[in-house]
Amino acid sequence: MTKTLFSGIQPTGQIHIGNYLGALKNWVDLQKQKQYNCFFCIVDLHAITIDYDAKSYQEKILDTAMDLLAIGIVPKNSILFVQSHVPEHTELCWLLNTLTPISELQRMTQFKDKSQQNKKNINAGLFDYPVLQAADILLYNTDVVPVGEDQLQHLELTNMIARKFNHKFGRYLKEIKPIVSHGARIMSLADPTKKMSKSLGPNHYIALSDSPEIIEKKIMRAVTDSGPEADIGYKINFPKTGSYELGLMETKSGIENLFNILDGLINKNKTGAKIFESMLDQYKNGQKISYYNLKKEVIKILITFLKPIQENKVKLLKDKKKVQEILSEGAKRARKIARKNILEIKKRMGLV
Repeated sequence: MTKTLFSGIQPTGQIHIGNYLGALKNWVDLQKQKQYNCFFCIVDLHAITIDYDAKSYQEKILDTAMDLLAIGIVPKNSILFVQSHVPEHTELCWLLNTLTPISELQRMTQFKDKSQQNKKNINAGLFDYPVLQAADILLYNTDVVPVGEDQLQHLELTNMIARKFNHKFGRYLKEIKPIVSHGARIMSLADPTKKMSKSLGPNHYIALSDSPEIIEKKIMRAVTDSGPEADIGYKINFPKTGSYELGLMETKSGIENLFNILDGLINKNKTGAKIFESMLDQYKNGQKISYYNLKKEVIKILITFLKPIQENKVKLLKDKKKVQEILSEGAKRARKIARKNILEIKKRMGLV
């Protein structure tokens, strides 16, 4: 039986390698599985809860769409659309607001974090963000949502709202199951104690659009540890499936982050595993690690991996009209389903 899957991304600028390995790689893989009917949404309404440039916003939305298409999101296999193009998202948000206790929203850690980062613009939308997120998900009778562990709190709130609706108006909304991503959390190149983020500055991340020259400059400047080398032991396991697991016997955040990038980008098949195993031979069993050589390996893999994505992006930039048509068609497909569900919800609430 086909299950409905929903996920979204904010159009806040350049997509970086942390976004890709943390979530978007999973999107590409999940859409290939016939068991899922995938909805991938550019959540532009969420992104305006913090300061943004209205004049360039449409360009950012379109650029995000091109990045998603460039990495392998296929419109024939998935519904790709912009959140604000389906007004039922905000309509359902208001309806769900009448069921959501303020005390639950006050518990949300993301509001606390965002408030600290945006002290001059702590608005009601930032506070109500989780309810709109719940509306995004519940609008399509979603079964599953791919999430990182840091998003589980919002999914729990979504399920709480669904239960309150079902108790009060009759069972209709489904409780959502998470598909928890266990991929490596990619950290900042300049401060590996923090998650990779655009807000930290350009030297903290590798954008999908970064040129080979920029990649080399950023990686060579990446923080490792003091000194040119260090003693670190590694263990590596190769099950019969051809996949592999890398376990650091001693955690050194800068080094570990570089290895996690490599681990995420090299194909997990027999060929990729052999390449990775060969590369680790010089580093494991307590041998000294040359940071210079390790960084050169990371640079080579990054440039090779990003090349076809960047070539796809160049083609899309030459035909922006086609991208806009894809988003328009995606919104039509999404809205057809959204209208049906919002009508049933409103009937149960006595509004029609």
